[in-house]
Amino acid sequence: MRQGLNEETARKTAEIIQKIGDVPAVAITDRERVLAFIGPGCERHPPGREIATRATHQVINTGEMKIAEKQADLQCPVSDCNCPLASAVIVPLKLRDEVIGTIKLYRTEKGPIPAVTVKLAVGITQLLGVQMELAALERQSQLVTRAELDALRAQINPHFLFNTINTITMFIRTDPETARRLLIRLAAFFRHAFKRTGHFSTLEEELECVEAYLILEKARFREKLQIVREVDETLLDYEVPVLTLQPLVENAVKHGIMPKMGNGTVSIKVSRENEQMAVEIADDGVGIPEDILPHIFSPGFGSGSGVGLSNVHERLKNLFGAEHGLQLDSGQGKGTRIRFMLPLLMQSQNSRGGVSLEA
Repeated sequence: MRQGLNEETARKTAEIIQKIGDVPAVAITDRERVLAFIGPGCERHPPGREIATRATHQVINTGEMKIAEKQADLQCPVSDCNCPLASAVIVPLKLRDEVIGTIKLYRTEKGPIPAVTVKLAVGITQLLGVQMELAALERQSQLVTRAELDALRAQINPHFLFNTINTITMFIRTDPETARRLLIRLAAFFRHAFKRTGHFSTLEEELECVEAYLILEKARFREKLQIVREVDETLLDYEVPVLTLQPLVENAVKHGIMPKMGNGTVSIKVSRENEQMAVEIADDGVGIPEDILPHIFSPGFGSGSGVGLSNVHERLKNLFGAEHGLQLDSGQGKGTRIRFMLPLLMQSQNSRGGVSLEA
């Protein structure tokens, strides 16, 4: 869906949904046509044809989900055929609150749609909406600076996304409710990462992004990954550079805890020091070898870690001065601690989203 809504992307998406949703048939439409149909269904509604069912038009017009528990509820004008589809959940696909199509999960028996199927349909639609928002953002690059887009892209590790989807697929069979919650968290993570158009978000929003990331990683690593949080709640409304904390936490998990034998702990501490915000991300993982430490902030250095750390380090220095860059302390076999200081910033009520120093 990053390439937009068309027949090719819709077909690939429908195949994935049918597999993880364990439903007989899946259809995806835009506002006018059927873009993809996977599974048993009426041959009179192939991809490329105009939408026939009035139930689908109703969802497009109202922007509200519809559950059809029997074939008559679909309000299909074609009656002289042997269509096997007896019930469905139809969910609007939205881009920035505008309905651009629908996703339909069909069943071949009539009756109530299982709650897990409904929740999964909603979660999938939200995630696809986020992916399409990202595509729209890339097409409208004038909304953000090139540096910001590069920074955002650098933080989203494709292996993290692939592994998370695999984890969700596993839970679909064994624990559908957990799968639904993880899907919603994944959508929330991407929404935060890509919807921002400025340099700043609140500390609370940044921590929500970190929490979404950690919940997804905890689903993979279970007890191996422990989290300790110590946050001064009086600082939650203050502004911090967008996507500052999450890359540091990801670095601690990926390069500190994952290679370690046994369990590990990542600690997140945000406190007030000398009228500044002090942020510290620490882990008790494998640490960084001494010969690597001098190069750790070099752009592109290492197996992915240099990109995220150098990006955050340079952005902090460019925004606030050299003294606000990352301070790193690490010992091989002892773990790593990253710390930085931020001025206390509050969103100005008179600068259209600008940021001003607290008086």
